[in-house]
Amino acid sequence: MSISILKKRTDFLKAARAKRLSTPAFTLQWREREAGEAEGIRVGFTCSKKVGNAVARNRAKRRLREIARKTLPNQGQDGFDYVLIGRRDTTATRDFSQMLADLESALAKAHS
Repeated sequence: MSISILKKRTDFLKAARAKRLSTPAFTLQWREREAGEAEGIRVGFTCSKKVGNAVARNRAKRRLREIARKTLPNQGQDGFDYVLIGRRDTTATRDFSQMLADLESALAKAHS
């Protein structure tokens, strides 16, 4: 199962109009793609300036990328787009194992 990165704004906007679930460390948005769109799992990451300065935003995105890399190949479903949105104060500081558990439980709820 291939995982690719969302880069186009239109893809982020489509996911934003779909479903969302908030966890203590991040917000997960997801949508099932229509037939004929890209194959595999696609994931995007975003952190607004509310998360902090550039250093804090980059650290938060690195952590989100790592939990996605470890979790999505096993728990993600083919044909879905996922967007992980960093949250103020918690994304950069929450315990990493708790973040992994947050993503696993969010994906389980998303696909149930």
